Amino acid sequence: MNYQETLDYLFNALPMFQRIGAAAFKKDLSNTIQLCEHLGNPQNKFKSIHVAGTNGKGSSSHAIAAVLQEAGYKVGLYTSPHLKSFTERIKINGKEIPADKVIEFVAEYKGYLDELKPSFFEMTVGMAFKHFADERVDYAVVEVGMGGRLDSTNVLRPELCLITNIGLDHTQFLGNTLEEIAVEKAGIIKSKTPVVISQSQVETKPVFSEIASERSAPIYFADENYLVLFKGLSSDGLLSDYQVFKNNEESCVSIDLLGKYQAKNLAGVLMSIDLLRGKDLKIEERHILKGLAHASKVTGLKGRFQKLQEAPLVYCDTGHNVDGIRMITAQIQEMDFRKLHMILGMVNDKDLGEVLKLLPKDAEYTFCQANIPRALEAEQLKEQAEKQGLMGRVIKDVNEALTQAIKKADKKDLIFVGGSTFVVAEIENL
Repeated sequence: MNYQETLDYLFNALPMFQRIGAAAFKKDLSNTIQLCEHLGNPQNKFKSIHVAGTNGKGSSSHAIAAVLQEAGYKVGLYTSPHLKSFTERIKINGKEIPADKVIEFVAEYKGYLDELKPSFFEMTVGMAFKHFADERVDYAVVEVGMGGRLDSTNVLRPELCLITNIGLDHTQFLGNTLEEIAVEKAGIIKSKTPVVISQSQVETKPVFSEIASERSAPIYFADENYLVLFKGLSSDGLLSDYQVFKNNEESCVSIDLLGKYQAKNLAGVLMSIDLLRGKDLKIEERHILKGLAHASKVTGLKGRFQKLQEAPLVYCDTGHNVDGIRMITAQIQEMDFRKLHMILGMVNDKDLGEVLKLLPKDAEYTFCQANIPRALEAEQLKEQAEKQGLMGRVIKDVNEALTQAIKKADKKDLIFVGGSTFVVAEIENL
């Protein structure tokens, strides 16, 4: 098979949660364990950092990888979902897995995959771990797909675990309360392995503390060690500047991942790096500062409050649950613009009402939908939005919606595109 035929096989022959939802969700790790055993257990052949959380796990994974890379280490990075290309999921030092490596993996193991019938995600995890082992990475930063306890990535025995933030998302799988979801995320905590919690929350702190204690895992609540304050954007608008306080010492940190919500992630990232330095990793202060300032550039992260153009300003963000949308709207409220245009699309298994309640009523809306089976029909989204006082029109294709919004907008207006990772993924000039 050529590369396109290989991708077609992966996307069509194996269940893919991002596209079809619940039907692709597996409630145990048996397939992943069997696949990894067939591959020679590659997950045991490199050191790893395992990152879970409702929001912020992708940004935090990229930031840690960037710092390790800046310090001279060979760093694997596994994240999901991809935005533009399948190969975005698996990177080493910012370079995506070559297409011929994807072809080789499927060609070599197709017979076994046909027999085992793993999900798309299970297969991708196996491919990533084998690539990292074959290429002999020093460290791999591995982002959990969903939850933690039953996620395919949870066959790792990491050097460090990081849990970023707990919010209500994927409740049909993970639970209906923050405490229940925290139990699932805490499933990545391993015996005697340090775990960092980025954000202390009243509901989840006791859960993490109890599970860490049961597993003799040292636990660190990052926001009790670091105070991170958002100062604003740099003069050129390309960096977010933060004041950081630790042990009564003050420093300034800039990161090229925009969005004020990065303040919540930064404490966990810095705490994690502190612990890695304690494991004799040669990470100097200059590596931290430079790595964070170029995090998205060196790792290729997209879609985190990313500016697409000026006059009119166009931003996009992949935030799609209640906590994510809350932070996005807070960010927008601090920006200077004449009128707000919102291009919005969502998937059909989110808590629509709670998200829509958070969105500004004085914006002009265009409702769209991603080209996946899980997409919520744009007309249905419009109907539900109108019940919350959000008025607008339907243009199903996000690029047509964006073209029309730019034509209509004043140069001092702001256009925001979001509501779903998959809507952002379809933006042509991302």
